[in-house]
Amino acid sequence: MKFSLEWLKHFLDTEADAAQIAETLNAIGLEVEGVEDPAERLAGFRVAEVLTAEKHPDADKLQVLTVDTGEGDPLQVVCGAPNARAGMKGVLGLPGAVVPTNGMELRKSAIRGVESNGMMCSVRELELGDEHDGIIELPGDAPVGQAFADYAASSPIFDVAITPNRPDCMGVMGIARDLAAAGLGTFKPVEVPAIDGAGACPVEVRTDDAQGCPAFHARVIRGVKNGASPEWLQKRLIDAGQRPISALVDCTNYLMLACGRPAHVYDLAKLSGAVVARRAKDGETVEALNGKTYTLDDSMTVIADDEGVHDIGGIMGGEHSSVTGETTDVLLEIAYFEPEAIGVTGRKLGLATDARTRFERGVDPAFLDDGLALLTDLIVQTCGGEPTEVTVAGKAPADARTLQFDPALTANLGGVEIAEDEQRRILESLDFSVDADWQVICPPRRHDIEGAADLVEEVVRIHGLDKVESVALPRAEGVARPTATAEQKLERRVRRAAAARGLHEAVTWSFLPTDVAERFAEEGAQLWSLANPISEDLKTMRPSLLPGLLMAVQRNLDRGATSLRLFEVGRRYGRGKNGASDEQLTLGAVFAGDKTPRGWATGKAQGFDAYDAKGEALALLAAAGAPVDNLMVFGEAGPQFHPGQSGTLRLGPKNVLARFGMLHPRTIESFDVDAPVAAVEIYLDALPKGRKSDFARPAYAPPALQAVKRDFAFLFDAEKPASDLLRAVRGADKTHIVDARIFDDFRGSGVPEGKRSLAIEVTLQPGEKSFTEQELKAISDAITAAASKQGGELRG
Repeated sequence: MKFSLEWLKHFLDTEADAAQIAETLNAIGLEVEGVEDPAERLAGFRVAEVLTAEKHPDADKLQVLTVDTGEGDPLQVVCGAPNARAGMKGVLGLPGAVVPTNGMELRKSAIRGVESNGMMCSVRELELGDEHDGIIELPGDAPVGQAFADYAASSPIFDVAITPNRPDCMGVMGIARDLAAAGLGTFKPVEVPAIDGAGACPVEVRTDDAQGCPAFHARVIRGVKNGASPEWLQKRLIDAGQRPISALVDCTNYLMLACGRPAHVYDLAKLSGAVVARRAKDGETVEALNGKTYTLDDSMTVIADDEGVHDIGGIMGGEHSSVTGETTDVLLEIAYFEPEAIGVTGRKLGLATDARTRFERGVDPAFLDDGLALLTDLIVQTCGGEPTEVTVAGKAPADARTLQFDPALTANLGGVEIAEDEQRRILESLDFSVDADWQVICPPRRHDIEGAADLVEEVVRIHGLDKVESVALPRAEGVARPTATAEQKLERRVRRAAAARGLHEAVTWSFLPTDVAERFAEEGAQLWSLANPISEDLKTMRPSLLPGLLMAVQRNLDRGATSLRLFEVGRRYGRGKNGASDEQLTLGAVFAGDKTPRGWATGKAQGFDAYDAKGEALALLAAAGAPVDNLMVFGEAGPQFHPGQSGTLRLGPKNVLARFGMLHPRTIESFDVDAPVAAVEIYLDALPKGRKSDFARPAYAPPALQAVKRDFAFLFDAEKPASDLLRAVRGADKTHIVDARIFDDFRGSGVPEGKRSLAIEVTLQPGEKSFTEQELKAISDAITAAASKQGGELRG
């Protein structure tokens, strides 16, 4: 929320400067995201007078001006504004000044051969409004030579982040009340005028949806003149980041920003019959003020007349009944809408507005009459007109909550000693009523106060959160016991292993667009969709980590990255038994671009392939403690993978530990990736659980005798996985065979068609004595026999 220091002082009598106010706001829990001083933005711009205006010799639409800056000789400036003329006063940007609207630094230059020493500026160029048809025209008494920032009385602008539990601070008045309670000045509450209505309101007002809209207050003002709002009002709206529209609309926006109370104004001539707060009908539509048409359902509260819907209740008004320059009679509406219903409607329609933000958090239900009186008075002063009496439908839930408070709780819960008199002063300055027995009556606007602990929070934050001392938690003597779970240790281990192998860690959203999630879900799997998503593009919980990584690949490739090795450790989501939420720890990795760059030694750049993905999968599974020697390679990696260049790693036929390979061209095309991508997804939740062991590790005892290595060459079916043969060889003698690896794969001369020659190096470890020739022969025969069962034929 943005507001100027000048506006704040309308509600707060203080001598504090912007720095003190920002410091105090942070201390009381209202985080200041920034303080902007428009005077700095307007440095180099000053009030100037046009002495002469002559036609440019080489341009029909340009003029050559002689401008008095109040210092030294007049300057020559080339200007294209149609309203530039001798005798007028405006704003001159001198060389070196930076134009706020586009960041352009002004310089002395030649325009069509004529020297120009700066620029006469328009309202839009200085970000003071939208007008840009001509340069700014200042009053005749504007002092020539004065800095424009001083002339315009620019005031520092605060940008404060209001947390959802503080709707009372969604107006400048509420922030001023908090600052006054913190001792930074005297609070000046708004003076509510007494409005004498001329006759009864001619429009019948009802609320047929007491749940969605419990209270509806309205009145008519006849004979208004809608035009531009006063300069002071426009300036305050601009400082708050709002665009002035017209006097009537600006008055409603001013009330919302000043007091946190949204309101709406209708063109009375465009209404027909009674104005009613009711539930929308399924399929009913309304064209909103943003120019978009929304389809409604029967869960949404609307304001309608006999002809149809004119307002999405509490969120946005309709275009049909909006006020224009020809409007003469208006209906003012101030209503109370139920916060939860507003939130549901806004999310369904994907419509976020300032009004929705305030109603969804909860506005002051006791401010209906006062808010309508303030709005009426502001419109009458600005636009003229004669108001009628107020008509009221329903009743707002404005009953005050009463709590029993014990001042000793502040020390117990807040950790700071505060005198009882000071606690009473703080609560009363925040508009709480405190009697002698510490019965506290809460103002209706404070929806966040539910118990005594909330009152402690109010006292402590106004006293100063920075005054709460940091105290270390008590710790028992001795060595602390490890607190990491087995899953946390596994997560750390694989994360470090992936980083050590040269992969870069990515952190992606746990949510995906629904269509993307469906493409990566297992067949028949149920997905989790969020009822309150960040956006429609982030609505479904991810069933796989690969989509998020592919989006990261696409962003990096589009920005010129040539080699990507990304991984993420996180959770994939689905529905388990009985529809319950199911989260599984997973590691995902993707490889795209160049595996090795081109070079004089390597030749052309080499890309990643399925074997790279398989190698990474096995290495990371080994780091996770999986029995990689016992893993089996299967196909069926899923429709997202290339069917001929992918596979799965399983511990038994059904327990899938990982899938790997090249992604299907259709998959990468759907992510706008134009390079092949290899991928790995390891299901860490499927790893076999380790057996419990003693805390101490066994002592390292290296073998006393040197290992023996023997080479074997087998003819093997070219279509069968080499891992089948390797696993058979390793299992031939589990006592003495400690390792086996393939070091050659030959196909060609001397090898039958459909076969390949696999050379395997087997490492044998003797025990207490060296192997005899008979023992080595027995082991060799066992290896040959085991390979034969898998179809391996020992080569001669």
